[in-house]
Amino acid sequence: MAIFKRGKIYHTDFSVDGQRFRHSLETSDWREAQSKEKEKIAEAREGRLTPKSHEFSRLGFSEAADRHLTDRLPRLAQRSIQTENERLKPLRAYFGHTPLTRISPDNIRAYIGGRAKNGVANKTINLEIGVLRGMLKRAKRWHLFEDEIKPLPVRHEIGRALSPEEKLKLQQVAAEKPEWERARLSMTLALNTTMRASEVKGLCWREINFLERTVAVRHSKTDAGRRVIPLNTEAWAAVMELYRRAQQVGGAKPDHFVFPACENGKIDPTRPQKSWRSAWRSLRKAAGLQHLRFHDLRHHAITELAESQASDQTVMAIAGHVSRQMLEHYSHVRLEAKRRAVEALSRRGPDVSYVTKHVTKGVCDDIAQDTTHSERPETWVTHRTGHMGKAVSSDRRNTSVVI
Repeated sequence: MAIFKRGKIYHTDFSVDGQRFRHSLETSDWREAQSKEKEKIAEAREGRLTPKSHEFSRLGFSEAADRHLTDRLPRLAQRSIQTENERLKPLRAYFGHTPLTRISPDNIRAYIGGRAKNGVANKTINLEIGVLRGMLKRAKRWHLFEDEIKPLPVRHEIGRALSPEEKLKLQQVAAEKPEWERARLSMTLALNTTMRASEVKGLCWREINFLERTVAVRHSKTDAGRRVIPLNTEAWAAVMELYRRAQQVGGAKPDHFVFPACENGKIDPTRPQKSWRSAWRSLRKAAGLQHLRFHDLRHHAITELAESQASDQTVMAIAGHVSRQMLEHYSHVRLEAKRRAVEALSRRGPDVSYVTKHVTKGVCDDIAQDTTHSERPETWVTHRTGHMGKAVSSDRRNTSVVI
């Protein structure tokens, strides 16, 4: 350990676990410099201090982003890579070649303010800052100002479920125009299998079991998302329609995609369709459901499962959930279903409101009759709740029940 002076400012030079650290102590007072050196050593031992040889922190933001993403490729799914690249675009434009060591809380606050001013949603901004946080953590700099940068408030929207009338209207409108065919068929699969849009797009023919009428979801958002789903009548009809269409264009091989890419009228079954956004927007607008997201179809399917007699375990297995919390997040049991459940309570009537009272009274009446015609001092009876009671008669012919 060594403290030395450059001009009027003290610096420190020390090593921890073979790594050399050289940092400014930002003070001209000797005693304060000694105290700050001890703090730096403690931070280095906790892994919160950048060593002198740490090159990553000295890179410009764009170069650091490329290296950070490249190093994480083995641990990321293809969709996650695309998403992270999208989140990095505005960050690259703002920070450019600024070294990570020069990014400050003020820079980050200015970035957040600019994005918010441009009308970007708080959730999107938080996700972008999350990518920046990952880079700064690797550079051992995030701890310097993590207390100053807090996530923006986000309104959590958990989607919606369709009413029976809305669902019927959507299905009827979807069949009106040939250009909505892919949107209609993908919508049918989502409504009847709980599959996500990404799962539908990534579906290959090898994952359809034509003998058992099932679909195997092998590429999903989570490990729990990999599952086998039975195909009901509507889903099976949609699959067969897709298969006949695939046969016509030579795209029915096992490794071909069920929803193949189509550019300039040319179908390429070796690549998946990227999006049916335009057709979906036109379809939902025609059905009077402008704000319906494609992901809401998954919410609706899980809602219908939750309203059926299926157990929670069955619903989670079909939907690809691993927790009750996620099931509750996606399930929106409609008001009408709740109303039927509550009305069922009132239909029981006043005669069954106080079960214990009526059961006990019935047992006592039975015992009273038994003691009238029997000389036995004790009678064992079993009442409707399955408990055993002991009736004891006295000279006053009072009857009591021990429960």
